[in-house]
Amino acid sequence: QVQLVESGGGLVQAGGSLRLSCAASGRTYSSMGWFRQPPGKEREFVAAIRWGTGSTSYADSVKGRFTISRDNAKSTMYLQMNSLKPEDTAVYYCAATSRSGIRYDQNEYSSWGQGTHVTVSS
Repeated sequence: QVQLVESGGGLVQAGGSLRLSCAASGRTYSSMGWFRQPPGKEREFVAAIRWGTGSTSYADSVKGRFTISRDNAKSTMYLQMNSLKPEDTAVYYCAATSRSGIRYDQNEYSSWGQGTHVTVSS
């Protein structure tokens, strides 16, 4: 099992930026991703990255505003969030999977972080 620890959430005004971090330890993993759960809604895919190649994929709602990246040496994944909107308000979770390729279904991820709150005020 991979242990994941998130940080970087907080309160920001619309148009602002935040960077989330997810530090991983434990067994190896193939891909990692970010998901979010807005208030009163189901958890949804945000972005994912293949750890080896660095290839990425994004949900349409964040494309062009969010950037996922990773630092191999630090075993840490990041989510740079720019031009934040009130609808980005959610609990953000990082997740890891040993399955190859980009994974969009949360059920394919076996390890999860505790979640970090992001609130965007209008």
